Amino acid sequence: MKMVYVALQNEGVDVWRPVEAEALGDSLYRLADAAGSEAEDWEFPRGAIVRCEMRTLADGPALVAVALG
Repeated sequence: MKMVYVALQNEGVDVWRPVEAEALGDSLYRLADAAGSEAEDWEFPRGAIVRCEMRTLADGPALVAVALG
């Protein structure tokens, strides 16, 4: 499992939720189903397959979900 960061929507500032994800290859990951609060509005749904890329966040480089896979 890898840690992938998913953007939270409607927060007023950039907020990223760390989510465990299964690596599927070719920059694709399946997000875990049970991470985070149900009240959070994730950019991509729990359990989705997402395309990820490395980006620099406030704490340094991170694997970020950028599109549905």
